[in-house]
Formats: sequence, C-alpha cells, structure tokens
Amino acid sequence: MPELPEVQTIVNDLIGAGIVGQKIIDVSVFWPATIAMPSQSDFVRQLRGQPINAVYRRGKFIVFQLTGPRILAVHLRMTGRFFLAEGRALRLPHVHVVMTLCGGRILCFHDTRKFGRFYLIDDPEQFLGALGSEPLSRGFTAQKLADALAGRKRQIKPLLLDQTFIAGLGNIYVDEALWAAGIHPLRRSDALTMPEVRDLHAAIRRVLRQGLKNRGTTLGSGQGNFASLGTARGANARLLKVFRRTGQPCHRCGQAVERIIVGQRSTHLCKGCQI
Repeated sequence: MPELPEVQTIVNDLIGAGIVGQKIIDVSVFWPATIAMPSQSDFVRQLRGQPINAVYRRGKFIVFQLTGPRILAVHLRMTGRFFLAEGRALRLPHVHVVMTLCGGRILCFHDTRKFGRFYLIDDPEQFLGALGSEPLSRGFTAQKLADALAGRKRQIKPLLLDQTFIAGLGNIYVDEALWAAGIHPLRRSDALTMPEVRDLHAAIRRVLRQGLKNRGTTLGSGQGNFASLGTARGANARLLKVFRRTGQPCHRCGQAVERIIVGQRSTHLCKGCQI
C-alpha cells in the first residue's frame, strides 16, 4: 500500500503536470464500488464543472481542493495509481474512474485489485480531522511523540500503523524506522525511554525523507506495484535495511533479518540489535 512518500510523490507529480487550475468537465465511472461517497450518480453530477484549486496530501489521502470547502479525497489502498492521457475517456483494463479536464487531457484512476476509494466531501475537517499528526510537520516533535506514547499501552508497531495516531506511516516505513531506532516492534509504547523516543522520532523523519528523495518504494515489476503518474517507479527499495530482507544479514550487526507477524502484519526486524 502506498505510504506517505509514495502519496506525496504522486501529489508532487500531479502539481508538476499542471492539473491545478484545470476544470473537470466530465466524469466516467466504470467500477461503481470505487466511489465510496456519495452515490455514483451524485458523484458524477457534483464533480462535473468543479475546478481543481489545489492538490495536497493528508496522511495516505490524495486531496483535490474543489469549490469552497468541497474536496475529492482519494485513497489508493493496495494498487491504485493515476495517469494522464490525451483525448476522450476509453474503457481500458483496470481503469475505473476517468476525469476529463478542460485542456483536453484525461486523468485516469487505475487499480488492479479494485480496493481504491473516492470520497467527495463537503466537510473536510469531519472527514480528515480524525487523522493523527503529520510526521514531517514542524509540530511533530520528539516531546509530542513522547507524550502520546506515554498515554498508550500498546505494542509499538501496531500503534505506529494506527492512522489516528500518526498519519501516513505504513508497514515499510514503520519496520525501517524501528530498525533505525533499534526498537523491537513488540515493545510497549509506554515503556520507551526518552532517549529511545528521540531516536524513534528522528528515525521516522529520516526514513520518510529518504523515501521522498527517492520518489517512493517500488517492490516489484507488476502492475500492482507502486508507480507515480503513469509508470514512474520509486527507487527507494535498494536502500531498505530490513523490509523484505528476510534471511539477509543486518546492515548493522550482521545477524540474519527475521520475519514475524505483529498485529496480523508481516514484520521484519533484526533480533540482534532491536531490543
């Protein structure tokens, strides 16, 4: 599933492609379940004629700012991606939503597993307000993280994956951050010392910035693997230290990386240096 670096890369590329300032003149929906709210007919009717005034990211959502407070929020889930094309909408395999822009281009949503969802919302705060802190924001300090961790009695990895706690983190970057901080994913959140919290805070920001610099993490060559607009693949996989490196030597201590299940999620760690 695309995480903060992947989603932000797509947002940056959409802005770079010049879609801000464009108007949506037509909408086609080929897989109705992609539209989470409102109904498909209301979605098409209400989205036609809307200007795209801004594009930004909140957590793992791509957000298109429309008229006034109205937004179109898109969650890519496992395999969602966007691409731009010229001409009229075509029913291509795995393309489930097409938005025709006033300049003649079409913005297509491609999703092989059909888990991605679109939300047309009039009250953004009600929809996005439950999300947790943005980990690359100025307000996300080590002390704020320490205070939040101290108030929870949960295993650290599932807590970091909780989007109401920190927004944008997923399996890849949580495993990488915990390895970088030397913290075992089963540790209790309220048992971390302040030095450990500082290390974790720095590690979260460092692995996310690395992912952004490398335009995200693409883990395979199939259509379901991450790509930004079109087929632009991320280059961060070569820099991963533990994620999907089961059996390979730890970059820090040389012990073999192991894979365990934590909260029903595949988890990669080095038991030699994560305590």
